[in-house]
Amino acid sequence: MKKNNLSGMGRQGGASALVMMVMVLFFGGLLTLVIKLGPAYLDDITIQEALESLDGTEGLSQMGPAQVRTLINKRLSVNNVRGFDAKNISVDKDGDLVVINVDYEVRNNLFSNVDTVVHFKHKYEMKGK
Repeated sequence: MKKNNLSGMGRQGGASALVMMVMVLFFGGLLTLVIKLGPAYLDDITIQEALESLDGTEGLSQMGPAQVRTLINKRLSVNNVRGFDAKNISVDKDGDLVVINVDYEVRNNLFSNVDTVVHFKHKYEMKGK
């Protein structure tokens, strides 16, 4: 009786060692990027939430820029954002409207002499009660 060979099933052997090594290097590099850049993006989301929570704060439109900056710093320290400098925040007043501009960058060492730079820029216009 003749054996039925289904289109080369005996020749299949899976991925080669080279393909597996390329996959490990690719996913390892991707994981490294996520581990190094993830905290910067999480801190930025926390900064955004802290600034958005200022909208409707009692007496915000009567506060001076230094007082608003102090209020922001208190909220950021409660949320454990440590690497952020208050100099990156500019507070301007236009009547009852308070305009807050945040412009900063985060630099991380990826490996050896390769660094990453992530730039964040936000603008908020809000009124107090």
